[in-house]
Amino acid sequence: MITRLRRWGELVTFSHTIFMMPFAAAAVVLAFAEPHEAVTPLRLATIVLCMVSARTSAMAFNRWTDRVIDAKNPRTKGRPIASGRIAAREALILTGVSGFAFCGFAALLGRWPALLAPPVLFVLLGYSYAKRFTWASHAWLGFALALAPGGAWVGMGAQPNLGILALMVGVLTWLLGFDVLYSLQDEAFDRKEGLLSIPARFGTRGAMRIAAASHVVTVSMLAATGVLLHRGVIFFVGVFAVAIVLVVEHRLVRPRNSPLSVDLSRIGKAFFDCNAYVSLGFFVTTLVDGLVRH
Repeated sequence: MITRLRRWGELVTFSHTIFMMPFAAAAVVLAFAEPHEAVTPLRLATIVLCMVSARTSAMAFNRWTDRVIDAKNPRTKGRPIASGRIAAREALILTGVSGFAFCGFAALLGRWPALLAPPVLFVLLGYSYAKRFTWASHAWLGFALALAPGGAWVGMGAQPNLGILALMVGVLTWLLGFDVLYSLQDEAFDRKEGLLSIPARFGTRGAMRIAAASHVVTVSMLAATGVLLHRGVIFFVGVFAVAIVLVVEHRLVRPRNSPLSVDLSRIGKAFFDCNAYVSLGFFVTTLVDGLVRH
């Protein structure tokens, strides 16, 4: 049983929740400064369960949808379904159970979360097919991740405003930028298989420029979030730190002697380490700023 749980954890790449959860938690902290519903341990736990179940459903469906493609790609052929360690039907069952759980948990948070849950799930599951018809699939994934802080905000009962929208755009472009860098590993494979991606469409140089431009927007939107929600100095220190880490991320994948090429051997470190620092750092500084101000 433990082995199977580990395989399911690998299936949904549970470690990558570090990209989503801190931004959702930051939205909860920011919502405290707005009119919101009474905050109880049950409400906070339900928000967390919504995030986990929604992501589990989306990741299981993505692995099921891509099982044939993953088996062909040398980088992904070791994934649980592609390698035969988890049956495809198990992933599909997990998709359904987690999706229903997400809708159920959302209903506990109020009317609007209940109404928004099905379309949100449609967006999350729909991403799995995006690469088959649009090279902007990275933006779709970014939007899917941006729904986490937006959902946490609505789950707190806070009214939508420009501040949370700015945060969502910041998260969207952050994911867009680092997913483009990560997908450079599959540029040749995507072209061979007829899959659409920014690297396959615009080449390595174009993709790197798009990723860099996306992260400029990220920093701008996070700063705008602070201005619109009247945050303090510590919040903006966090935004500055995010900017520094993103610069480091791009430096990691660009060899100094060839600034328009990419070092594929360093993408994994840039992808996980740098972006974990971005999400966790943003949450910590947002939390400290909130505690100091209130």
